[in-house]
Amino acid sequence: MKKRIVSIILAAMLGSAMLAGCGSSSTDSTDDAAGEASVSAEAETEETDADEELSAEEEEEAAVDQFEETTITIYAAASLQTVLTELIDVYNETQPNVTIVGSYDSSGTLLTQIEEANGDGIDIFFSAAQKQMNTLEEDDGLVVDGTRHNVVNNQVCVITYTGSETTVTGLSDIANASSLALADGSVPVGKYTRQALVNAGMLDEVEDVSTITTDEVSAALGGIEINECGNVSKVLQAVAEQSNEVGTVYYSDTYGYEDQIEILEYVSYDLTGDVIYPVAQVANGSADELESAAAADFIEFLISDEAKAVFDSYYFDTDVED
Repeated sequence: MKKRIVSIILAAMLGSAMLAGCGSSSTDSTDDAAGEASVSAEAETEETDADEELSAEEEEEAAVDQFEETTITIYAAASLQTVLTELIDVYNETQPNVTIVGSYDSSGTLLTQIEEANGDGIDIFFSAAQKQMNTLEEDDGLVVDGTRHNVVNNQVCVITYTGSETTVTGLSDIANASSLALADGSVPVGKYTRQALVNAGMLDEVEDVSTITTDEVSAALGGIEINECGNVSKVLQAVAEQSNEVGTVYYSDTYGYEDQIEILEYVSYDLTGDVIYPVAQVANGSADELESAAAADFIEFLISDEAKAVFDSYYFDTDVED
């Protein structure tokens, strides 16, 4: 009898132990399931957040209305060619369908070409001086109202080639050079150089300094040999290639030539006056509505903070009054 009672007690104890074990297993399974559900929820939340971020980026890109395929033509001063090449690339990141064709030369030459075409085929004029833009707007009536803006300022520099051992220190003793590369008076940098020489008392005053001939400059400087150049890029090349001992260019022109040329003097604005570069949309009679709209949009880009950062990196001064 005692043995039977002991057996019953042992069986009861074994049954309780088994029930306890089963209860623990059930709890563990529940905990595991809850953990898996929590991880799954977190993953879903992260995916949702990522989708929302992607959606925001897509909405931001969609906010920039892209033009249909069109081509615009810009006539710009030779000293703008390098920086405009990058600016066009930046603009095309958001407006890939707008092809921008640039024609670069002295502002005087470009003005003549625009006048001869009566604006047809040309959408934008970006001049290195106010004089040419004034002529296009006031005399020719070929500037679209409300599109003219002052974009950057520049500074005339006296340069020589690296290792020249010149005794010239700047404008005041430029006559000591064996030869001088100088743009003609119709080219803005040539005009500004002549203005500086007048204000420094080295040339006689005249009503329009651009009319001072290269021979007259040479005579005033003691007969110095002068290589008359058709635009500022040709002046830069003449000095960089050591064809001439010194020359006058814009500070922005020296970008990328730091190993080939040396700046002898940054000519004071007191002598040259401000070297403002204005831009405007040309009244292009042959342009359709899409082309005209794209031209106006590119001008707005050129005066944006994004474009100013690019201009600054190419040695232009963007602190100008519009």
